[in-house]
Amino acid sequence: MSNFSLKRLYSLLGKEWIQVRRDRMTLRLIIALPIMQLFLFGYAINTNPKHLPTGLLLAEPSKYERTIVTALQNTGYYDVKLFSSEAQAERALATGEALFTINVPANFDRSVDRGEEPQILIDADATDPTAIGNATAALSAVVSDINRDLPSIRQTPTTAPPFQFVVHARYNPEQLTVLNVVPGLICIVLTMSTLLITTLSITRERERGTMENLMAMPVRPIEIMIAKIVPYVVIGYVQALLILVISSLAFQLPIRGSVVLLLLALGLFIASNLALGLTFSTIATSQMQAQQLAQFTLLPSFMLSGFMFPFQGMPRWAQWLGEIFPTTHAIRIVRGVLLKGNGATTIAPELWPIALFTLCVIAAAVWSYRETLD
Repeated sequence: MSNFSLKRLYSLLGKEWIQVRRDRMTLRLIIALPIMQLFLFGYAINTNPKHLPTGLLLAEPSKYERTIVTALQNTGYYDVKLFSSEAQAERALATGEALFTINVPANFDRSVDRGEEPQILIDADATDPTAIGNATAALSAVVSDINRDLPSIRQTPTTAPPFQFVVHARYNPEQLTVLNVVPGLICIVLTMSTLLITTLSITRERERGTMENLMAMPVRPIEIMIAKIVPYVVIGYVQALLILVISSLAFQLPIRGSVVLLLLALGLFIASNLALGLTFSTIATSQMQAQQLAQFTLLPSFMLSGFMFPFQGMPRWAQWLGEIFPTTHAIRIVRGVLLKGNGATTIAPELWPIALFTLCVIAAAVWSYRETLD
């Protein structure tokens, strides 16, 4: 036999190409994954978010209100909405409904007219310093605009503005990046570990030849699904506790809310990831294909969750897509409980989407498992 033969090489290439064409699921993933990455990096990522939700609190009617609101909106960073009470403003900051609340004090108009340089307090949600950085930097231009709109007799030199903005960074006063990253990292680690574990569970049974034994057992599909999930929920809890302890000791991560509440919420989040992995496991025909399906989900769930890039900076379609993934809601819950001290009622709007996602994927897993039986 000669050392190299083009004929043999041609035959081998033909055989490999037939194998590639037969594995249509892998072929689809290979084509779809780079296209998805292109769209996500090209259109969804924006580190300079604008149109941030902002609440305005007026101690009394102000003749400068329209000027202030217009100047803020002209920067492109603030979408201002009038709040009726301090309680509403506090709740909006705690739930993430607003990233800023602007507090215009009493006698503001009179103080401006007298040249007393009053202060406007801005409470900013600093749990994500990247999201608010450029918006707070734009406030100096707002003061200049309002100074220009004052009656000429009241206008002051640029070195002495008619009033001042005082920014109060809430929940993360030093705007430390580590306090933003570590809570999100808890969810990312749990997503990767729990999703990948169950992704291989059914396919492993199939490849080891033990699937027939499982099918022969007098059990219902839902019972198999629960039995596959519950042990890993316990493992997920162990991981969560380890991460919390290490984060608290090594990174001085504050724990301002209830640990029990946080663990209950994380239990639901872990179950959602395990159920999704199980669904992939019933769809895929091999362990490699199951891992590829998991990677196809991991990328958008990380990038669209607000962990790597500001959620408010993404276009609307990307935000809607991000709301589907449990990781998005889990990150909000963890940051809210750890940094803001949020309670059950405050995190409830983030819990039901995770619960709904879990029920849907469990139903899909049961249906797919029945198809496997057929």
